Amino acid sequence: MDSHVRDIILRSTGADDLFPGGTIQSLWSGYGSIDRYGLIGLEMNTVIVKHVRLPDQSRHPRGWNTDRSHQRKLHSYQAETAWYEQWAARCDDHCRIPHCLALEHRDGEVLMVLEDLDSSGYPARRNHVSQTEMENCLSWLAHFHATSMGEKPEGLWKIGTYWHLDTRPDELAAMEAGELKQAAEILDQALNEAPY
Repeated sequence: MDSHVRDIILRSTGADDLFPGGTIQSLWSGYGSIDRYGLIGLEMNTVIVKHVRLPDQSRHPRGWNTDRSHQRKLHSYQAETAWYEQWAARCDDHCRIPHCLALEHRDGEVLMVLEDLDSSGYPARRNHVSQTEMENCLSWLAHFHATSMGEKPEGLWKIGTYWHLDTRPDELAAMEAGELKQAAEILDQALNEAPY
């Protein structure tokens, strides 16, 4: 582990020491990883670290390693850090999110130290949900969106998501002809014109 990363984790948590707890996930196209670290000397026993490291050459599994794809990923990481810096504090217990303990941009890298929700009482993952669980998810989503209803999304995606047609012209061009491809622009326009 990079000593700078280690210092940021220790400084942001106040832990006496730490140890690697394993990689949770690699980021798309070799842009870094999301890892868990164990903490020593604290009641909070783990944190999640998202470490974005821009690769020398992008490795996309389907060949979408274009400059457009690279720029989209860069903007996505910028929007994510803007979210934690400017917007996340609006979320409360009605739309619980992990607390951001540290956020740093340095030399083409982004480092986020986040609360580990597994350790904070949310360890379950669901493959299927009950009606009540689905209603709880929808309630969370409604509260989450209500925190910024009517606000101008400074620093975030203008459309509200990474996934929209303007970010996917290469993928659209590669699609086989069919109903979905024919309807793509109409669907995109309807979504963009939605008031919320």
